[in-house]
Amino acid sequence: MEMIQYNRFLAPLLLLSLILVVPLTVAEDVRYCDKQAEYDVKVQGVEISPNPIARGKPATFSISATTGAAIDGGKLVIEVSYFGWHIHSETHDLCDETSCPVSTGDFVVSHSQVLPGFTPPGSYSLKMKMLDANKHELTCIGFDFSIGFASSAADI
Repeated sequence: MEMIQYNRFLAPLLLLSLILVVPLTVAEDVRYCDKQAEYDVKVQGVEISPNPIARGKPATFSISATTGAAIDGGKLVIEVSYFGWHIHSETHDLCDETSCPVSTGDFVVSHSQVLPGFTPPGSYSLKMKMLDANKHELTCIGFDFSIGFASSAADI
């Protein structure tokens, strides 16, 4: 009888822990900016960790992609919108976000940063263009992400 009650307690606890852990690794739906374009870089998916993002804590965006030709360098141009309003733009050297030169085949672009504690929670959209060293657009994608209500202890 004692074992049955233990299992009744353990099962919901295990289910709750799975619900809390699984969203950290879920890949986001990715949209190409131009559905008709034949981009040189094909994006398979985006992983965001943690998901939702916590204000004032590190967040990592990992973009899995493939290329048919080596890439010596370039830029990532990122635009962020909050409920449809453009709020932020930034540009990064591609070689700071992945190993260069990028060889033919699969590669990952990974960017981490801490969002300020005052960042409002809610739904955001990110648009990312990848440009080569000659400013040729290799790919352009968009995806949505959320910033949760959690914040750092310094904000309390």
